[in-house]
Amino acid sequence: MTHAQLHSPAGEADDHFHDECGVFGIFGRQDAAAIVTLGLHALQHRGQEAAGIVSYDGSQFHVERHVGLIGDTFTKQSVIDRLAGNRAIGHTRYATTGGSGLRNVQPLFAELADGGIAVAHNGNITNALTVQRRLQKDGAIFSSTSDTETILHLIATSKERDTNSRFIDAMRQLEGAYSLVALSAKKMIGCRDPLGIRPLVLGDLDGAWILASETCALDIIGARFVRDLEPGEMVVVTKSGVESLFPFAEAGAATDKSRFCIFEYVYFARPDSQVEGRNVYAVRKQIGAELARERPVEADVVVPVPDSGTPAAIGFSQEAGLPFELGIIRNHYVGRTFIEPTDQIRHLGVRLKHNANAAGLKDKRVVLVDDSIVRGITSLKIVEMVRNAGAKEVHMRISSPPTTHSCFYGIDTPSQDELLAAKFDVEAMAKHIALDSLAFISIDGLYRAFGEKARAADAPQFCDACFSGDYPIPLIDHDKDPVQHQLSLLDERE
Repeated sequence: MTHAQLHSPAGEADDHFHDECGVFGIFGRQDAAAIVTLGLHALQHRGQEAAGIVSYDGSQFHVERHVGLIGDTFTKQSVIDRLAGNRAIGHTRYATTGGSGLRNVQPLFAELADGGIAVAHNGNITNALTVQRRLQKDGAIFSSTSDTETILHLIATSKERDTNSRFIDAMRQLEGAYSLVALSAKKMIGCRDPLGIRPLVLGDLDGAWILASETCALDIIGARFVRDLEPGEMVVVTKSGVESLFPFAEAGAATDKSRFCIFEYVYFARPDSQVEGRNVYAVRKQIGAELARERPVEADVVVPVPDSGTPAAIGFSQEAGLPFELGIIRNHYVGRTFIEPTDQIRHLGVRLKHNANAAGLKDKRVVLVDDSIVRGITSLKIVEMVRNAGAKEVHMRISSPPTTHSCFYGIDTPSQDELLAAKFDVEAMAKHIALDSLAFISIDGLYRAFGEKARAADAPQFCDACFSGDYPIPLIDHDKDPVQHQLSLLDERE
């Protein structure tokens, strides 16, 4: 999906960042496809547009790709029966590059000279269009508009002799933020980008090896968490076990550089996941506590904007010594296409997803806690709803700094001119949303919630480009403004 194609994933407010993608793979289990389906269920929050699974039965590959939720497409026994084999990879998608449509649903599969290979990835290859143009000039024909297909073409055209070397050769030609899984007849491969911006974990289920975007996908099947893949690490799973390689490091060892996406902790990851050694729920509570210390407010009650604002609101409530109330109830059963999206229905928008619980709001000074304000559309409607329910004052506290820059690393955010914080200062934002007060956690405060003294300007621990504008991976052309150049390339794709 390009920067100009904006709509909400099912059940999520259109004001938030849009979810990225989830990947899952298992090697050495007879019910591989069923296990992958369960794993993708746990990763559904990372992508709700479409899903796919590719399995291998020892002689041939089987491919199933469908638009829609996992539970609507892959839980039918007939679908699982068609995915025979003891190894499989899967992907749940929210489009960030390439647009919607079945042809872009992953995993992408191709028959190469020495056999088939399937690839699924989470993130964004920032130089994919440049590489695609080069390949097309040499005669390559692309059947999708997904950056994932670039990986397949580079593997296919590599002059290296074996699968590992061809895969490494392909990945060394690409830039971006990604984690991916690949499946050939003999191997399952997992890989993280050199800065480890996107997550990928290794697990074990009774001797079968698993790769997944988050640990919650291991929990659902009772698998054991082994470890996070290191930034720039590539693991190769075969019948002999797991081999670890570092193809991007000159010395063949792990890099000491890491810029993991800080917004995984703030919003993307499921709160029950362990991410880079930290429990997401505990981190969000700590962020909320730090927010309360930084931005206190006289109020009667703390109310989360569900669901992603809830852990931070709990932390805020506990630190501030204020009662916590579920003043907004979310409807978890609102689909994307159950009703014709007329202008009138769009105007209802947030009311279909959230409803004020007036009993906890009437005549109260309310502090709403949310994870972010992106365009401000949902925040405005939520505040209106809370006021209509009888709140005496409405304040808002945000558990991330102002979102002032677009993300080009696999997260579908609006272009910068649509970001409310890029257009207004905090006081003007508060007035626009009709709040009595508005405050965000500072970027140093966000880092303090992780145990840091402050954000190190010369070597920050995380990728926080959406807040700081500090893009750790060059966006293609170094002689042009990187953001504008990336946008121009996306415009060409449209």
